[in-house]
Amino acid sequence: MPIATRLTELLKVQHPILLAPMDLVADGRLAATVSRAGGFGIIGGGYGNEEWLRRELDAAGDARVGVGFITWSMAKNPRLLDVALERKPPAIILSFGDVKPHAGKIKRAGALMICQVQTVEQAKDAAANGADVLVAQGAEGGGHGVARGTFALIPAVVDAARGIPVAAAGGVADGRGLAAALMLGADGVLVGTRFYATQEAVGAMAAKERIVAASGDKTIRSILFDIARRNVWPAPYTGRVLRNEFSERWRGREAELMQHQAEEAARYDKARQEGDFDTAAVIAGEGVDMISDIPPAAEVVERIAKEAAALLAGSNRFRVSERA
Repeated sequence: MPIATRLTELLKVQHPILLAPMDLVADGRLAATVSRAGGFGIIGGGYGNEEWLRRELDAAGDARVGVGFITWSMAKNPRLLDVALERKPPAIILSFGDVKPHAGKIKRAGALMICQVQTVEQAKDAAANGADVLVAQGAEGGGHGVARGTFALIPAVVDAARGIPVAAAGGVADGRGLAAALMLGADGVLVGTRFYATQEAVGAMAAKERIVAASGDKTIRSILFDIARRNVWPAPYTGRVLRNEFSERWRGREAELMQHQAEEAARYDKARQEGDFDTAAVIAGEGVDMISDIPPAAEVVERIAKEAAALLAGSNRFRVSERA
C-alpha cells in the first residue's frame, strides 16, 4: 500500500524512500532501479568527476533520478552542476557547505533543491536560501556527518522547517525506520547503507558482505580514514565506517597518523585497489544491524514500504488501553 506524503507528491513518486547519493556507490544503474521501483534514486556526484557523472547520467536512461553533490566540490569544478542540470533532473541534493551560491541556478533550471543538514541552524539557513526539501541527517548514518542523533534531530528540524517537507537520514534501514520518521513529523526517508548492500550497488562483494555481518556496535566515527585518503574534512565533520584492523591500530593516535600520512596513505590506496577491507574503509552506518542479505534494490524499496505501511495501519505489538 503506497504511503502518500508531501514528499511523494513533490517528487511525483510512489514511496517516500530516497536513495542516499553515496559517492561512487550510488551510480546511474542503482539510482534508476530505485526510481523504477517507486522510490527516488539519486546519483552520487560526490567529490566531482565530470566524465563519471556524464556516464552515469547516461546509464540512468529515462528514469527520473536526481543528482547529489558535496557542495564544496562544485567550487573546484563549477561545471559539475551545469552537467547535471543539462539533463533536467527533478531534483539536486546539496550536502555540506553553503547552498546559497547554487540555489539560483538550480531553481532557474526548474529542479527542486534538496538540502541535507546536520543541525537546526543549518536547516534554518537552507530554508532561508530556498530549500524545497530538507534532509535531517543524524550521526548514526554512514559517511560524513556531525553529532546529533536522528531521533531527536528530526522533530527539531521539522519544527524549524516551517512547512518545508523533511526526510530523515541516519540509521534507517527498514520499514520501522520509515514509520518512526513519519511519526516524528518527517515526510520520508533517505537511505544509504541498506542500498549499499544490494545487488546493483557499485562496490566489492566483500564490502557488502562485511555490512551484512556487522553490528552497529562495530562502527566508528572518526577522521582516521580521511587522513589515510589525504582528504581531511573541516570540523565538525567526521565519518562513520565499519571498524577494522586499520581503525583499531590508529584509534586515538590521529596526530601520530598525520606524521606518517605519506606512507600510510600509500598503503591505504593499495588496499582500496586490492579490496583489502582490513585496511580500506567500508562506509556504513549503525543501521547494519537490520541488514542480513544482499537483495535487488527494488526488493528493498518494496520491503521498506510494505513494512512501514503495515505498522502505520496499526498491525504492531501494542494496543492503547481506554482505561485510565
